[in-house]
Amino acid sequence: MTPLSVLDLVPVPEGSTAGQALRNARDLAQHAETLGYHRYWMAEHHNMPGIASAATAVALAHVAAGTATIRIGAGGVMLPNHAPLLIAEQFGTLAALHPGRIDLGLGRAPGSDQATAHAMRRNLTDTDNFPQDVIELMGYFEPAVPGQHIQAVPGAGLEVPVWILGSSTYGAQLAAALGLPYAFASHFAPAQMHDAIHLYRTRFRPSAHLAEPRVMLGLNVFAADTDAEARLLFSSLQQAFINLRTGRPGKLPPPVEDFESRLPQGARMTLEHALSCALVGSPQTIATGLARFIAETGADELMITAQIHDHQARLHSFEILAQVAAAA
Repeated sequence: MTPLSVLDLVPVPEGSTAGQALRNARDLAQHAETLGYHRYWMAEHHNMPGIASAATAVALAHVAAGTATIRIGAGGVMLPNHAPLLIAEQFGTLAALHPGRIDLGLGRAPGSDQATAHAMRRNLTDTDNFPQDVIELMGYFEPAVPGQHIQAVPGAGLEVPVWILGSSTYGAQLAAALGLPYAFASHFAPAQMHDAIHLYRTRFRPSAHLAEPRVMLGLNVFAADTDAEARLLFSSLQQAFINLRTGRPGKLPPPVEDFESRLPQGARMTLEHALSCALVGSPQTIATGLARFIAETGADELMITAQIHDHQARLHSFEILAQVAAAA
């Protein structure tokens, strides 16, 4: 069975707060652990009222302390926003507290708009330093040697698997060259998914970290007892996506009936393209779509995300998916 994992964007629904979103995150991770999901990841975003995971390492510490076996990690940390040493120390601290359970996914994008990037003191001309920063960061997880002047404490000598994240072929090339596992953001940017997978697998160089290529793909799953109920839940993500693309980011909207039918054709086409990697429906619909997606992509692992307004409905969606996967 293809392993299933959770990407929690820690949504802040309309009518709720960031604090409640973070409590929901811990509850979701505990739920996912019980259901047999392999990993639970958060992603770094800034200046987004509907996402509460900006302080990613801090939020992950809250979740890790409430779980026992599920792997916990970042999917990902936007490395150009940070000094590699600081990230090594943060995730080294997590690994020291929760040995053998911490992952570190690294992305190249800022996870914000340009004004916010400047507010974080990010130098926008340093994007091309990403490969060097990844190598530097990984070096801090190596055992310290005598005379080494700079160490990550905690961090040095700890096992923290590093993943490269991407939504284009750039990350695929880097992951292949470094012999690292690769996660593609097909849940919101599917255009280059097949090209990136092919490039990564054909150019992969075995390393001390990984003997064979390993591909994880993002997938939206909105599961409910009926197709109609699932489509209604899906409308929250559709609204949020349109709001973001039109410069109006906000909290996660409640679902509305027939949202797509109200949109102009251009907006509908945008949604159909950007959210094409989405399974929406009853258990049978999800089972059919899941089998097709795995067969078409050959994914080694799926990272499931579900921007559902009602927390209980979100838990139920992950429960349905786990049941469907177990029965396959």
